[in-house]
Amino acid sequence: MGFLDKLFKGNSSDKESNQMTNVKLAVIYYSASGTNYQLAQWAEAGAKEIGAEVKVLKVPETAPQAAIDSNPAWKAHVEATSNVPEVTLDDLEWADAIIFSVPTRFGNMPSQMKAFLDTTGGLWFNGKLVNKAVSAMSSAQNPHGGQEATILSLYTTMYHWGAIVAAPGYTDPVIFGSGGNPYGTSVTVDQNGKMIEDVEGTVKHQAKRTVTVAEWIKKANQ
Repeated sequence: MGFLDKLFKGNSSDKESNQMTNVKLAVIYYSASGTNYQLAQWAEAGAKEIGAEVKVLKVPETAPQAAIDSNPAWKAHVEATSNVPEVTLDDLEWADAIIFSVPTRFGNMPSQMKAFLDTTGGLWFNGKLVNKAVSAMSSAQNPHGGQEATILSLYTTMYHWGAIVAAPGYTDPVIFGSGGNPYGTSVTVDQNGKMIEDVEGTVKHQAKRTVTVAEWIKKANQ
């Protein structure tokens, strides 16, 4: 048996997709022009394939309206997603699993996501975020534009929560076809806002893995 056969033995998304689960997943995103909203929708689809209950939620926009209006793509996306509910602290408490999807800002998460995470102190203090299964995805305009650093910056907060990081690693061959990021799905976006790598399958695998890990945690605590 070769290295890759050993690596993927027992870890395929096909096996995950045959499972049924009662896991509640919150997919929390920030997106200025739509890329990370699309990633969030693919994560929702993947999780629902194995029976998870899913909420797709956006973090509140904190940028000045003038800044949004000055960028046609940003303004159009804000208007197109006006019906997407904003995340609340109750959503975090409700969820067994959480997937974050954000663009990179100088190798870090956007201020909008950081502002929301900074409101979670009360949940953290009362142990309400312990043992949540969490995972993250990101995007940038260059292949080495900070996607990995952005994902890791999100995980730093999760470690303080006491959450369980369910990174995809190299648990399915689909990961290699979309860039091979073991920390979480990342995608490059060109100047026209189009994704360069084909990451739909990788996002769905990551969502299924996160839900599956959450299910293991729930069963262990029953």
